[in-house]
Amino acid sequence: MESEVKLAAGAMVTLALATAALVVMPYIQVRDIPKPPALKPYTDAQLRGRDVYVSNGCVYCHSQQPRTREFGPDFERGWGRASVPGDYFFDKPHLLGSMRTGPDLFNIGARQPSKDWQLGHLFQPRAYTPGSNMPAYPFLFYIKDAAEPGEEVLNLPPGYAPSGKVVVPRPEALDLVTYLIGMDHTYPILPPLPEPEAQDANKPEAGVGGSDATPKAEAGRPAEVPPKSESVSKPDPKPQS
Repeated sequence: MESEVKLAAGAMVTLALATAALVVMPYIQVRDIPKPPALKPYTDAQLRGRDVYVSNGCVYCHSQQPRTREFGPDFERGWGRASVPGDYFFDKPHLLGSMRTGPDLFNIGARQPSKDWQLGHLFQPRAYTPGSNMPAYPFLFYIKDAAEPGEEVLNLPPGYAPSGKVVVPRPEALDLVTYLIGMDHTYPILPPLPEPEAQDANKPEAGVGGSDATPKAEAGRPAEVPPKSESVSKPDPKPQS
């Protein structure tokens, strides 16, 4: 009986330490971090598109957290700067992702802002990225004989459009693309540098204070110039005979 109590106590202590290290401490560190000034809240269409993103499992193949250059070449891949906690101020829950079967999407709106491209890529990824292993999402589109007034018709590359039909995106596809295009985190996260004039104003004027100060001239009197040291030449001693 004593061994069971020790085992249970050890498990409780281990669980408490893990919870403190992995949940409590990170929460304390980031709970009061403000959002970057340029970060905007999600619109209603973007929130609906985010739900479509989650319901279709996009988070299982795409991350939303570029790494620093010390941990990987994400910046060289064109995925943007490393993310910071403030970038996820409006994300509940966070969609950081843990796998990269596809590229990181933290800045997909900056890399590919074309609505036509995003819609066509959802309908048939290999029409835009040869060899892509991303699944197609044809259930997010209508295939019709003709588009109705007000509907958008998908412009697909030659050979990928259904013969004699038109492809019209459903509202879910439009919302998802709105969410993807809105993922643009290229704004600055550091405060702007002070203006050069403000920096110069804080510097002491030349000749005021310090051991190397140059005396200023008074009104009507020239400035005093420290005398130069003159070298006095001594005659060479006469050679002794």
